[in-house]
Amino acid sequence: MMVLDALGTAIEAQGRVVRIVLADVRGSAPRAAGTSMLVWGGGLSGTIGGGRLELEAVRHARGMLALDAPPARVEKLALGPTLNQCCGGAVVIVLEWFDAARFRAIETEYDGVWARRVSGAEDMPAPMQRACARAAEGGAPLRAMLQGGWMAESLWQERQQVVIYGAGHVGRALAGVLHPLPQYDVLVSDVRAGELSQLPGAIARTDTVPTDVLAGADDSAAHYIMTPEHDYDLELCHHLLNRNFAFAGLIGSATKWARFRSRLAALGHSPARIENITCPIGDPALGKHPQAIAVGVAAQLLMLRKPLPALTKETA
Repeated sequence: MMVLDALGTAIEAQGRVVRIVLADVRGSAPRAAGTSMLVWGGGLSGTIGGGRLELEAVRHARGMLALDAPPARVEKLALGPTLNQCCGGAVVIVLEWFDAARFRAIETEYDGVWARRVSGAEDMPAPMQRACARAAEGGAPLRAMLQGGWMAESLWQERQQVVIYGAGHVGRALAGVLHPLPQYDVLVSDVRAGELSQLPGAIARTDTVPTDVLAGADDSAAHYIMTPEHDYDLELCHHLLNRNFAFAGLIGSATKWARFRSRLAALGHSPARIENITCPIGDPALGKHPQAIAVGVAAQLLMLRKPLPALTKETA
């Protein structure tokens, strides 16, 4: 899915940016349709994979950056014959040049979908119109589509706050998995300075009392409770059930959760409200290594994502 915030941030920092997106993939290819990257004069972010494919795409992007407001460019590449890559499929890449003015001019006619003409006919093809309408009406997010010279992609929601209570092995692993994803703002809460110091420097952290952190979190936040003390986990669950949240996950076994359900009920929470907390979290089939738990937990959260509502000029 397309992340407009990431594009806007890059433009603000770099001035001119070319976005490269795999608009169509046939056969074997390094990445799926919809994968994108950004290129600017002094660097790039993201990857469309594939070695020679990416090198060729970046070469085209650098050429566009040297021009003043060039039109979108569509390139069809056979990975085997053209680029001598063993995967042997074929891709179509779309390259679009942006500055601040072009970014502000982005319009989304359909809620949560960005559709625009990149070449060809003036009118959007009817099948694409129907697909965009279905996605806008709450259907499944739209896969990247290139049809009749038009490109359409679903948009991510605004960045969701994710609060992780506990900077132990699993908390650090989960923060490390979620932090690079552009749709999340990760905050790790722990009063233990030594545990917080082991987090990578770019990850936000706080030694404020976790109950105070919880009280100040967004109503749309996802919360992961994984402190070293069961009693404190219970206290955080109790506070969480007294406020709004988008998702709550508690680390632990089915036995721990059965005990917590009884204790939370004794604190006055209804069974229906208690069931809004997910426990256990992750995928037990992946194993108990901290990174394996983190991968399963992150996959659960990613599956909950929905497309962004229609972009306005103010949010752009």
